[in-house]
Amino acid sequence: MKEYVPVIDISDIYQNDKNKHLKIAEQVDYVCRNSGFFCITGHHIPRDDIQKIKDLSRQFFNLSLKEKQTISILNNEIYRGYSSYELEQLDQENSIDYKEMFDMGYHLDSDHPEVQKKDPFRGPNIHPEILIPGWTQVFETHYKKMTELARVVFKIIALGLKLEEHFFNAMFYESLSTFRVIHYPGLPEQRNRVVCGAHTDYGILTILYQDNIGGLQVRNQENQWIDVPPIEGAFVMNIGDMMAMWTNDHYKSTSHRVLNTGHDRISMPFFTEPHPDQLIQCLPQCSDKQNPPKYPSVTCREWLLKRFKAAYNE
Repeated sequence: MKEYVPVIDISDIYQNDKNKHLKIAEQVDYVCRNSGFFCITGHHIPRDDIQKIKDLSRQFFNLSLKEKQTISILNNEIYRGYSSYELEQLDQENSIDYKEMFDMGYHLDSDHPEVQKKDPFRGPNIHPEILIPGWTQVFETHYKKMTELARVVFKIIALGLKLEEHFFNAMFYESLSTFRVIHYPGLPEQRNRVVCGAHTDYGILTILYQDNIGGLQVRNQENQWIDVPPIEGAFVMNIGDMMAMWTNDHYKSTSHRVLNTGHDRISMPFFTEPHPDQLIQCLPQCSDKQNPPKYPSVTCREWLLKRFKAAYNE
């Protein structure tokens, strides 16, 4: 497995064969300790689901700015809804991001105790159902399917870390996981412009569908930018900051960015993040006297709030 962003077939994880499970876990463990980026095939997300999301997303992003702003992320305190161009800046040294987005998370009704307390990130999703009938069901169903895929991948990661296979899953009850759809407009006169600045992801693990346009790059250990080419039917996976903190940097949260290719592009990341109260602290087997914990313990809520406020310049 010499590729910096290898392709791993996880189909055997759905079979009842522990030896095959461990073989997949070994592959994933290796790449998480080296590049922190890999692609998976053999998952159970239908291509028709992806196509429905893409079609509805294009309908939404083709609406007028006034229509899209009716569900603006600026109208609420839970970071849900529409973000217009240049609102989020991931590279804090260079304000270069040029994209528009729709964000949703785990839906909590208005009478949920955490919503009543006005906890950060907690509340009902804000869908453009009036503008695009049928949107809500398609997106909420996809969110559930992506949550199940995340559980499968976390089983693989747990096995690779020599943990009980369901170690992570209990932490994702009413999680803060976010599903995002990003529209990068084609800018023919600005090919190779950075439209999403270099950054590491905030959460545990990102599961990304990128369309066939390309533009995603990852920074390798020699500080070179490596293309992550689209692979039909595959998801790109990358380790986020909280997993690096959990594993004391045994697993790599790797910097990445997006270049403009001159063509319109849709990207669909699912950012897996646990329950807001989950404490992120070094796993016992990831530290010793020679390699003590590098990061202070922090709750998921505290960490995400810090990163979101920085990205949105609050």
